Amino acid sequence: MTGRKSRTNRNDGSNGSNGSNKDSERAYDIVLFGATGFVGALTAEHLAAHAPEGVRWAIAGRDTTKLEGLRKRLAAIDPACAELPLVRADVADPESLKDLAAHARVVASTVGPYLTYGQELVAACAEAGTDYVDLTGEPEFVDLMYVKHDARARETGARLVHSCGFDSVPHDLGAYFTVQQLPEGVPLRVDGFVRVGARFSGGTFASALNQFGRGPQMLAAAKDRRRHEPRSVERKAYAPPGAPRYAGEVGAWALPLPTIDPQVVQRSARALDRYGPDFRYRHYAAVQTLPVALGAPVALGGLLAVAQLPPARRWLSARLKPGDGPSEARRASSWFSVRFVGEGGGKRVFTEVSGGDPGYGETARMLGESALCLALDSLPPTSGQVTTAVAMGDALIARLRAVGLSFRVVAER
Repeated sequence: MTGRKSRTNRNDGSNGSNGSNKDSERAYDIVLFGATGFVGALTAEHLAAHAPEGVRWAIAGRDTTKLEGLRKRLAAIDPACAELPLVRADVADPESLKDLAAHARVVASTVGPYLTYGQELVAACAEAGTDYVDLTGEPEFVDLMYVKHDARARETGARLVHSCGFDSVPHDLGAYFTVQQLPEGVPLRVDGFVRVGARFSGGTFASALNQFGRGPQMLAAAKDRRRHEPRSVERKAYAPPGAPRYAGEVGAWALPLPTIDPQVVQRSARALDRYGPDFRYRHYAAVQTLPVALGAPVALGGLLAVAQLPPARRWLSARLKPGDGPSEARRASSWFSVRFVGEGGGKRVFTEVSGGDPGYGETARMLGESALCLALDSLPPTSGQVTTAVAMGDALIARLRAVGLSFRVVAER
């Protein structure tokens, strides 16, 4: 790919919906933290190829030598990256995270598991009024960050947007896209059916194992959030787990997926009137054969049981470490598809969000475009902990379509 000839700094604070005089004083529009990890490097490559000329961005991490090596690779994509700023920051050094947040308009973090490594950076961004995006699929982390930092972020104007990768962009924006095809002001029902042909990322696997071993803490965090979170008395939005069934509407066996995705969709629905007065979302894995449908819950239950034992959890974690990833050829053959079935007001619609490798390539695109969207696009005024649909909605869908993801209406009845 031909690199852009020059990269000029923009200091007028005019880009982005939260632009202010404070923005114009900050050195960087975007800082990518954890850039030398596997998904971090892919995100950096995406920014090198797609960040418009004039965007001031930097890569950050604890190892300057690794950052310098990554910068050399990025310069092969865009020669201007040879001068890309490097920021040393370490999760073990909270002051370095505060300094990072104070100099950035948007911070994108790939450093997980987030419950272990992410809390100080969220705190720094909330305090500094800095927009923040990450890749977490950890419900406990998201709930803790809401309780601890949502109020302060609202005061400073920071937008804290978690789950900006495969967890949970296709599902959150897919449900949002589906709702837009249905009548307004009526009860709506949406089901999402996920198919994936890919390997889990090391970070996703580590986060899942960590959560499986923290059931009581996860429930306590969710309960504490409910005590702090306001609820609408005029509108309802809920995401029940559903039951295993054969879903004739998509021609597959549907198994309820115990991920963060339905929680994110539910929060979008509670925040946006477009989801109607009474909204329900159910989230499933779609599998083609009955043996797989019968065996998957058993396998999941076994993994959940094993994850309760710390030695076994450490052994499993060592099999696929955060930062590890498959070859480029393996990623090129990977894919995902999420089919949505929406109903309301006498209308039924089938939509689909699809793309390539979900755990690595597409996740890097989603995170990179989320950071660019917050930094550059005219968006609804929001602050505090918000979802991708609430914070970025149509603008992020347009960006993702432009880099190859598909959002389409399959059929209407």
